[in-house]
Amino acid sequence: MRRFTEKQYQRQLMIAMVLYVGVMLLAWPSAKTTGSVPLKLALALLPAALMLYVIGLMARRILHSDELEQRTHLAALGVATAVVGAASLVGGFLAAAKLVQLDGTVLIWVFPLQLFAYGATRWILNRRYGHDGVCGEGGFPFRYRLLLILALMAAVALAAYWRHDDFDVGMLAGMGSALVLVLAWQGWRHWRKRHAPPGARDAGHVR
Repeated sequence: MRRFTEKQYQRQLMIAMVLYVGVMLLAWPSAKTTGSVPLKLALALLPAALMLYVIGLMARRILHSDELEQRTHLAALGVATAVVGAASLVGGFLAAAKLVQLDGTVLIWVFPLQLFAYGATRWILNRRYGHDGVCGEGGFPFRYRLLLILALMAAVALAAYWRHDDFDVGMLAGMGSALVLVLAWQGWRHWRKRHAPPGARDAGHVR
């Protein structure tokens, strides 16, 4: 069976996420206004279909991984599930106490939050096991993936601002600021590695 490489996974994942954001910006708003029930159903389920494709990509990547990689994948999935479950529990209690107003659209953020927690946890585990996780197996550098995420978030934030959705704009601004800090830190590490002596560079890679 042909191995599903990290670069293939990242490329297909990036394409899927770009399509997802495009659908959410261009097609999803029409789901609320169209009068055709079949069209409304199709527009409502199209983003979910793309996310199911992403889940399939993740499952395929895990199945084609070695034992150590599978361990990091499954541990990251466990942490991500716990994070989302805890956030949902807290949000549910706050909503039940009428301290915050939540509607059904908040469920749209469940899977993106889980993906974010999964990616962050797996990166930490890769660092712990001595693998940088920046561009393993010919994958795309981590800073380039962060740039793509920032670009997609900026597009969504602009659309939310255009719709005068202050909650989404504030949340995306906070998440974007955190990603900018991570990107700056990655850039500093990359610069330090390029300018370090060969011996120190190797030692830093081992850490």
